[in-house]
Amino acid sequence: MELRHLRYFQALSATLNFTRAAEKSHVTQSTLSHQIKQLEEELGVSLFERVGKKVLLTEAGETLLDQITPAMRMIDEATWHIKDASEVVKGTIRVGATHSFNIRLVPDCVATFLNRHSSIKVVVEELSGNEITERLKQDRIDLGISYRPRDQTDLHFEPLYNEEMKLVVGKDHPLARRKKIRMVELQMVRMTLLPEYFSTRQILDECFAAARIEPQVVVELNSVMPMVELVKKTDLATIVSETVVPNRQDLRVIPIEDPTPMRTPGLLWIRGGAQSEAVRHFINSVRRYSSKG
Repeated sequence: MELRHLRYFQALSATLNFTRAAEKSHVTQSTLSHQIKQLEEELGVSLFERVGKKVLLTEAGETLLDQITPAMRMIDEATWHIKDASEVVKGTIRVGATHSFNIRLVPDCVATFLNRHSSIKVVVEELSGNEITERLKQDRIDLGISYRPRDQTDLHFEPLYNEEMKLVVGKDHPLARRKKIRMVELQMVRMTLLPEYFSTRQILDECFAAARIEPQVVVELNSVMPMVELVKKTDLATIVSETVVPNRQDLRVIPIEDPTPMRTPGLLWIRGGAQSEAVRHFINSVRRYSSKG
């Protein structure tokens, strides 16, 4: 067993998708499959099983993941401390990030990054997903932090993790006491959502269609935080990531089932484009942050 086998196993465990895991590992899908098979043969157990189009961890796979995660994290930290101590990198990084990531992920990553690379200047712009795509293609930013775009032409997308979206209502809303709710129960619930041109809204509309429902969208806003504030002050509900709900005192966050709306945050850059040393270091910093959960 070699370290690379465990890297590939971690990537597939995180994505549960051979194609995305191969992209994340920068290898072909056939190479990834072969390496996973080698690991399973050496251990004498199956680590993954296919159920239809889904890839799931077996009990043995879950046990292995639990055992190796702390060790792999320590290896990564030790490696990067050594590399960072021996390198002085300069330059400017231009980053475009959607609002959701500017709340916590971007500030945390930039703070950690600057502690190690004080000679690098970081410029962050808050942009919509479409604006990030356009500015990457125009070479106006080096890196995007956003959700998986519908159109990935000329772009490389590296998934970081999967993110569940949940129902958010005010504390006095009729649904406020629910521990969970099925999507079909949102039929005709009054809502505020992002406009239809947002990829997040398109994901939600697909979930609504799968459940054969039509929620009553009475307000559309092009920013998440105003939607959350509106929910506090009205009988409206919304569906957003739990990470954008700052103060829970007047709000209730409820998991949604059948189906559960999911988004995939990740890093975006021009496919095949040259990256500066500074950008590569920042990308690795974001990867490390995300791997810690």
